[in-house]
Amino acid sequence: NYHERFIMVLQRSNTTLYAGGISACFPAYNDGGTIASMVVGAIAALKCITENYEVIVCDDGSADFTPRILDELALVYPQLRVIHHKQNMGYGSALRSAFGLATKDAVFYTDGDAQYDVAEIALLAEKFTDHTDVVNGYKIDRNDPLIRIVLGRIYQNAMRVMFQLPIRDVDCDFRLMRRSILTTINLTSVDGTLPIELISKLVAVNCRFAEVPVHHFHRAYGRSQFFNIKRLVRVIAGILQLRRELAAARVAQRNRVSP
Repeated sequence: NYHERFIMVLQRSNTTLYAGGISACFPAYNDGGTIASMVVGAIAALKCITENYEVIVCDDGSADFTPRILDELALVYPQLRVIHHKQNMGYGSALRSAFGLATKDAVFYTDGDAQYDVAEIALLAEKFTDHTDVVNGYKIDRNDPLIRIVLGRIYQNAMRVMFQLPIRDVDCDFRLMRRSILTTINLTSVDGTLPIELISKLVAVNCRFAEVPVHHFHRAYGRSQFFNIKRLVRVIAGILQLRRELAAARVAQRNRVSP
């Protein structure tokens, strides 16, 4: 089934080989049941898009067999680079660690839980032109329990209003970005607020966005780390703090450019 979807995606896209190269980044936390398929699938997809690619996975202190799987994969695939956090440092920290190792002109990222089809990176690459800095996926349908779907829509709409975001689905962590711009912004979030910070700061430096519909699948292994009370409280506090910081930065920027 995966092979058939992969061929279908490539046929739908008109992607040509991307000479600048792509760094595919995955944060992983207790994703032992899915991370191998994500790594192997990413390598298969990237081969069809560019001859210049790497896969970077940050294991964020997993308590399952994720670290062992990644170390074994690294022995087989020289394109794979693995980072091990000794303890769980948070989603944002894992992504920042992976971004910090990226060397190619474009940076792709998604989660290690396989709720997105990594083959659909070909659809992002098709839209990644000289006139685009970020290609953002948006979920065609969200395959989650009803409560998560409802909370997700509330969160998504609230973030768009609060941060004046130009994309429809900031909660869709399936993105392809120009690394030259990514390196100009300073990301500080350590948890699930990082996507909001990322997009907000890319908007602030006048990035050009494109959007592509992508599929979202039921979680086959593990459970979400986002929807629990303690984590939600921390994320809400982080969002409010981020909003204050971004507002202060805009004021400071206006003061610098004022005569």
